[in-house]
Amino acid sequence: MIDVLIILLALGLLMFVAYRGLSVIVLAPVCALLAVALSNGPLQVLPFYSNVFMARLVDFVKLYFPVFLLGAVFGKLIEISGAAAAISRAIVGLVGSTRSILAIVLACAVLTYGGVSLFVVAFAVYPLAASLFQRSDIPKRLIPGTIALGSFTFTMDSLPGTPQIQNVIPTTFFGTNLYAAPVLGCLGAAFVLVLGLAYLSRRASAARAAAEGYGDSVAALEEERALPPAFLAIFPLIVVAVVNRWMSAWIPSAYGTTFDFAALGLSAHGTVDVAKVQGVWALEIALLAGLATTFAIAWGPITRKVGEGLTAAVSGSMLATLNTASEYGFGAVIAALPGFTAVKTAISGTFANPLLNEAVSVNVLAGITGSASGGMSIALAAMGQQYLEAARAAGISPEVLHRVASMASGGMDTLPHNGAVITLLAITGLTHRQSYRDIFAITLIKTAAVFFIIAVYTVTGWV
Repeated sequence: MIDVLIILLALGLLMFVAYRGLSVIVLAPVCALLAVALSNGPLQVLPFYSNVFMARLVDFVKLYFPVFLLGAVFGKLIEISGAAAAISRAIVGLVGSTRSILAIVLACAVLTYGGVSLFVVAFAVYPLAASLFQRSDIPKRLIPGTIALGSFTFTMDSLPGTPQIQNVIPTTFFGTNLYAAPVLGCLGAAFVLVLGLAYLSRRASAARAAAEGYGDSVAALEEERALPPAFLAIFPLIVVAVVNRWMSAWIPSAYGTTFDFAALGLSAHGTVDVAKVQGVWALEIALLAGLATTFAIAWGPITRKVGEGLTAAVSGSMLATLNTASEYGFGAVIAALPGFTAVKTAISGTFANPLLNEAVSVNVLAGITGSASGGMSIALAAMGQQYLEAARAAGISPEVLHRVASMASGGMDTLPHNGAVITLLAITGLTHRQSYRDIFAITLIKTAAVFFIIAVYTVTGWV
């Protein structure tokens, strides 16, 4: 019992420091090693730091840093090329400025599904959202919930093929690709989109009935500049999706299941388990193709700001990678402690269905850490093989495990201490008191979505 309390103390402390806005890069190892000292004694702190925490942190960086980096650079180029603004304006023109909430949700969805970073989308779409909401006299406090619905939900973890990191991580544990369980993913996406739009529309109607308008603040104005045509602006996003799909099929056929360096006389480098990295490789090549396409259609605007843009993208990607890697290392340490065996047994014994066990575990850890990718990494690193074996015994496809893990990670991750939530509120100039209620409602909807798809799979067997 004491060992379990020590783990809960470490998790609670990590959640507290994240809520306070302190760096988890610095404090995640502190929380983890405090748990080691209390559980195993202070003499084990240094060995655990070197061979558990740092080893797993490096493993994460080695595998995922190129994805974070290329994704950040691609998103930044989409922004400075004017493509993000062009796509947003085209969607507004398509659905009409009177449907402000729908227009902003769709603009965010197209950008995130195309591979643009969630943070970049928030920066790019906010000026448009502020202008539309003011014109429609919808309260400004509803903007964060609207951007969250479009950026942090169905295009992040539900729709098959999304290149966001939450859809990439399960590929390395289950040997799947980004298009795993397409039917369930689409149904989950529709569930979140329909309920989310219904909720936000009802909130806007209630505000209108109470004669509450946009508010006293003045909406940010979009920068007037020449933008590329919408069909050119969206082309890099299409390239990423098409190349990713093609490479996902080509890589296994070209490399087989493993790549052995011994055939090159380099046996010291071992072998590569292609099944675990094919999803990452496919996305990296797709993002490179997207970068080349973006340069081709907007060479002038990009080259004028490319130095500044690359600096910002590299800094952002390194911070995001190390934040998640530090949480990954934290999870590895916690998983190695005596108390975690009891926690794992309790979670594993809660439900006979491995999908429910996975959904609860990933959701809880994502909520505690305030990170979808961090919580999922912790859960799958500790119990991914167990879930896979249980699923095989039950005749459940690894694709279903992939989609459940991905969608569960995007469930309770957006609690108040989540970095994306804090950043979004800072961008919009609002506080938790003003706008978090709507973000939390979206959080509940996307949490319910994963259990919805589990129910659909159980009844129909659809994948």
